[in-house]
Amino acid sequence: MAFKIAIFFTLAAFMNVGQGCETNQVDQLTARQGLDELLKEESYSSANNLWTTPYYYNYQPRTPLPGFANAYEGRTPLNRQQPNYFIKDEDSLPESRLFLGNIATNLIGSSLFNNRFSPANQFRPFANLLNRIPPNSANSRSAFDACTSPAGEAGICTMSSVCSLFAGRPSGSCSLSRVCCVNVVNGCGKTVTLNNTYWQSPATVSSPSNCALTIKLDAKLAEQSFKPICQIRLDMVSFTTAPPVAGTCADTFQVGGATTMAPTICGVNSGQHMYLNVPSSGVTPSDVQLMFNFAAGAATRSWNIKIAMLPCGADYLAPPGCLQYFTSATGRVSSFNWQDSATAQQLNNQNYNICFRTELVSSQPATLACLSVCQVANGGDAFYITTPAPDVADRRPTVGVTPAAAARAAAFAATLSAVETSFLDSAGTRTAVCLYDFLFIAGGRDANGIEADRYCGNALNPAPLPFAAAGSGGALTGPALGGSATSIQVCTPVKPFKITYKTDGTEAAVAVSAPTASVIATADTGNTGFCLDFQQR
Repeated sequence: MAFKIAIFFTLAAFMNVGQGCETNQVDQLTARQGLDELLKEESYSSANNLWTTPYYYNYQPRTPLPGFANAYEGRTPLNRQQPNYFIKDEDSLPESRLFLGNIATNLIGSSLFNNRFSPANQFRPFANLLNRIPPNSANSRSAFDACTSPAGEAGICTMSSVCSLFAGRPSGSCSLSRVCCVNVVNGCGKTVTLNNTYWQSPATVSSPSNCALTIKLDAKLAEQSFKPICQIRLDMVSFTTAPPVAGTCADTFQVGGATTMAPTICGVNSGQHMYLNVPSSGVTPSDVQLMFNFAAGAATRSWNIKIAMLPCGADYLAPPGCLQYFTSATGRVSSFNWQDSATAQQLNNQNYNICFRTELVSSQPATLACLSVCQVANGGDAFYITTPAPDVADRRPTVGVTPAAAARAAAFAATLSAVETSFLDSAGTRTAVCLYDFLFIAGGRDANGIEADRYCGNALNPAPLPFAAAGSGGALTGPALGGSATSIQVCTPVKPFKITYKTDGTEAAVAVSAPTASVIATADTGNTGFCLDFQQR
């Protein structure tokens, strides 16, 4: 056996020794022009039929548990690892076709055999050995499977020559003698065709300027031929642009070409994500554009956005109409640009759904989704949507209300929670509360069963609170405008679990101007949006 191994490596040493240095980043659409021929040479030409081949992942459709609201609802108990569309699933595939098994796979995928090497050490005698081993055509559907590198980066499993073609970075190995290829695109005006691609900002971002990226979806592309795409997930690994001014973005990030109406965002959005619905690429080729527009002025502008292409029919797709989708029993959700900072502002023109898959809790489907405001330590405000206005005239002053007393009443009202859409003041004027800016929680209620579905103000609480305050110019008594000044946990039994966040286009006062505004609203001051911890029970 030892003699055979020695002969094997001796012959391999004569096969195409080192290759050139690492190339610069290239446009994936340009790079893929040679992919069809390369795959043909590497015995990938026997592609399975597009409509009969299992999709990108080797998932098995699972029958929903009895009592779940729909096919997207909870399939994962708490003690099981959550599904991850970036993780490879290759348990059913042969580990290797080499007689050395996993040892050969890992060795060939290492830097010794890889053709992506530092010019300081150009001797790689086995650089192309990996690519000379034809893959098993019966498993050709596994080409471009998702994988995770040892460093935790998302990538795709492919031959090292294909990885080099797209200027990817091999990091770890996959089965079938492939490498886990991490793909990064820097700069503007590029086109992406590969799943799990990172779009990173260029070294220098000028202003004013714009920077766009095109995601090309077409089942005729070799790298997408086994997995028609129906959704794109964007994960904002890092995201910083100029902050909004009075809620309005000067720098903007927008999405075009998707059927999902994604809101315009700016500011700091690291850790946020978006699901974008697209027509099935197996039926209709389409392009999705990610677009930054930068206004004049100095500001930090940088980003690293992970682009995942999700196959039609997969059981981890977000339900229709959900911009964000959470698949765990506990976690944290916040509005775009929410920060634990005293200067953070909520964004105008937000209107989207945040959905939560029903999970298993103690081996049973959860019956409640509960929301509590986040704990903050750096001066941020975990819940501030709309500034409730005091109805000073309705305080029934005993000796008159001085401006100082009215100011104290206004400051007190600004700390209160608020619910529902509007109220009628003592002068008979109807004023908006949670009409233009609000968080909608269908069936939301506190521990005592007090219920409200619209929440705004400066605290999360559906319960009313009597108002009583005294000022030097006179006592202010009467009912409070809004609810409590203390946030509490709000739970909902309504499935599928979902909340909706909506803001209008201004933080200024709203005057009646039918049909766009039928109810007046006072100006908003220092609104931050929300940060909530969720827990299913």
